[in-house]
Amino acid sequence: MAFERVGLLHPGEMGAAVGAVLRGQGVRVVWASDDRGEATRERAEAGGLEDVGSPHEVSGSDVVLSICPPHAAVDVARSLGPFDGVYVDANAISPATARQVAETVRAAGGRFVDGGIVGSPPRKPGTTRLYLSGDDAPAIAALFAGSVLDAWVVSNASAVKMAYAAWTKGTAAMLLAIRELARSEGVEEALLAEWDLSQPELREWHERAARSAAAKGWRWVGEMEEIAASFEADGLPGGFHRAAAEVYRGR
Repeated sequence: MAFERVGLLHPGEMGAAVGAVLRGQGVRVVWASDDRGEATRERAEAGGLEDVGSPHEVSGSDVVLSICPPHAAVDVARSLGPFDGVYVDANAISPATARQVAETVRAAGGRFVDGGIVGSPPRKPGTTRLYLSGDDAPAIAALFAGSVLDAWVVSNASAVKMAYAAWTKGTAAMLLAIRELARSEGVEEALLAEWDLSQPELREWHERAARSAAAKGWRWVGEMEEIAASFEADGLPGGFHRAAAEVYRGR
């Protein structure tokens, strides 16, 4: 199956980088500038993406790729209107939310592929994976063949993303909260000294977590809530990740 035009909603840091990968593969990539900021426009232009104005114009694409904050995933799908292509939701959402998006897409006439991105914006090999599931997943994966973005077909892409981020961003939130506790109780220096003796990697892990949370913590609130919902849907406790959402909400 040949896909000639991919619509991107929206070119944030990750989305613009994925769009640039597709451009490098010879695919025409379009996006919608309506209600988007100057920084988004600059990223899109730098990636060689073509502005078609509104999300309804994006719906004329063979494939629409959604990369947005988790809380917006369902609304972004609804913004398309009638659509008969393949809709790839590559957001950090629970399997239940992915099913909501799938229902929206199918009601509009489209086909659905569940996706999840692990890693940094794809700029060099071996740093980023795009997990995909669904009947059209192999055809979407083929778009990225030979590129710096590794596309892997699995049985449940959103579940892979939730399980992975539950550890990486969940433990980062715990480290941030632990150091805040130590600071509040006046034992921060003692804790850091103990880390240096028994867990020497934790100081750098904490610093990396603090830097990332300062830049992206607002996005991770919704992601932690989606992870909590994933745990709870399977009869597991979601309280830890709901607490992690509060840690990031306060950054």
